[in-house]
Amino acid sequence: MTVNPGSLPELERYYDTAPRAGGARAEDFGPLTLFVQESDGWPYYARPALGGAEVSAADVERVLARQRELEVPESFEWVAETTPSLRAAAEAAGLHVHAHPLMVLDPAAEAVPLPVDPEVRVLGAADPLLRSAVTVPMLAFAAPGTAVGEGGPAELAVAAEDPASEARRVRVSGMIASARTALAAAVREGAVLCSGQYIPVGDVAEVVGVGTLPSARRQGLGLAVTAALVADALAHGARTVFLSAGDEDVARIYGRLGFRRVGTALIAERPL
Repeated sequence: MTVNPGSLPELERYYDTAPRAGGARAEDFGPLTLFVQESDGWPYYARPALGGAEVSAADVERVLARQRELEVPESFEWVAETTPSLRAAAEAAGLHVHAHPLMVLDPAAEAVPLPVDPEVRVLGAADPLLRSAVTVPMLAFAAPGTAVGEGGPAELAVAAEDPASEARRVRVSGMIASARTALAAAVREGAVLCSGQYIPVGDVAEVVGVGTLPSARRQGLGLAVTAALVADALAHGARTVFLSAGDEDVARIYGRLGFRRVGTALIAERPL
């Protein structure tokens, strides 16, 4: 089922505003905008400028040259239905394009109850589990897919000792304190098994970075964490909640929470 794609202009405004709110400066390349992170945090990407102008391979090449000059990832993100010309332009420039279902929460969706075990809750800026919670997605995304794997609490404890994990904790703690993000985690016996965040901009919130320890997969933890994030976003005034699913199988899982597909999110990157 697909909901009315009339929400796409609202998502376009979010995509254009969120990097600026996150500390990035915007560089104008005609039909494209390159967002460059000026503070600590994840690097941003290039995307279409608001207005939906046609994009050529030459436009993409100009941005790629600037990304190489800045030594930032050569990446673009956009919505297929809003800027259809960018896919061919990116592929002509030698980038690999992969697609993800773009989904918006149905306003009529009923809240999904959270499990008792494991405990699923939103963490505060000073929560002692925050360092583990920001590390879990790193382990999850390093072993992609939904199959149960070997990475578990022991591997998480080791990874959390990495100075990079502390740097992520400090950054996310500051964002939580300033209401620029919220983070939810599934916790059992003091160990974080799954976590994720949402990023609010005005009354729109994007659910991002939901990841489960490989050893804890196939237990519905990602769904539970997403449900907690949705409930918190709505409680804090979000009118639109959306996400990009990893693939069609994951999209069907999010459908259980009331998310409905409105389009396709595309990401273009330099092949490894």
